[in-house]
Amino acid sequence: MLKVGVLGAGHLGKIHLRLLNQSHKYDLVGFYDADAENAERVVKEFGYTYFDSIDELIDAVDVVDIVTPTLSHYDCAKQAIKKGKHIFIEKPITNTVEEAETIRTLVAEHGVKGQVGHVERFNPAFIGVKNQIVNPMFIECHRLAEFNPRGTDVPVVLDLMIHDIDIILSVVQSPVKHISASGVSVVSETPDIANARIEFKNGCVANLTASRISLKNMRKTRFFQKDAYISVDFLEKKCEVVKMKDAPENPGDFDMILQNAEGIKKQIYFDNPDIANNNAILDELETFADAINNNTKPIVTLHDGTEALRVANMIINQF
Repeated sequence: MLKVGVLGAGHLGKIHLRLLNQSHKYDLVGFYDADAENAERVVKEFGYTYFDSIDELIDAVDVVDIVTPTLSHYDCAKQAIKKGKHIFIEKPITNTVEEAETIRTLVAEHGVKGQVGHVERFNPAFIGVKNQIVNPMFIECHRLAEFNPRGTDVPVVLDLMIHDIDIILSVVQSPVKHISASGVSVVSETPDIANARIEFKNGCVANLTASRISLKNMRKTRFFQKDAYISVDFLEKKCEVVKMKDAPENPGDFDMILQNAEGIKKQIYFDNPDIANNNAILDELETFADAINNNTKPIVTLHDGTEALRVANMIINQF
């Protein structure tokens, strides 16, 4: 088992601690948190071992799980990598693209692995249909959340929209051509609601809306491609696949047939895959352990995290 330590014991950090403690692929050594009072509460409630410094924790483990505020990601990752430790780093990868590029260089120099916590890649609804998403030409994303003070220290693009940016970049195999965006600050000092239109060189267009001041929660993405419509509900963990094929010469009574203006007939059919229940956070952590043990490429690479941050910053710079 890989010895792992967690940096940061906030809301998400506590979830990581619990799951790593349950995992059969990791041996949870302990954690560090800059807030001594919070660390003491975590020790009392859960019994995890607390380290007095980041250095002590890094020295005691093989893998460092970085779940600290984004501003400290770079320094934590740099310390861990220079000591030859693998890093799992929460999204966004770092505060700046330059920091992310430096981390990628350091990882290569020290022969360690890194993965970024873009957890929606492990959402069972997305896993169920991702192999059917082929050359989408229009994508529409809505990620709406009720107001929560946690996360409002960064723009909604880095807090919420970056999940969808990463998903889109993972399925659209084309460079970004142009971005237009707008954002509005309603409650926070940074934008709480934003819309972005990303145009790719292959002609694909993605329209993204993210809000953290909504009256209801929604996490839906719709993919439109030749002869198919695919909908992924990341919140409800459901997906819907509607496909078209050439209509049979003698359709059945219950076949759904469409005829376009040119007289071409298409049959509509549903191809909804089974969705396996999973814990996405546990899966992302354990697949990283597999990548280390098998010397394979992590599912969400540091390059992926860097590109998602790059596009997010391009959107923010439009405001």
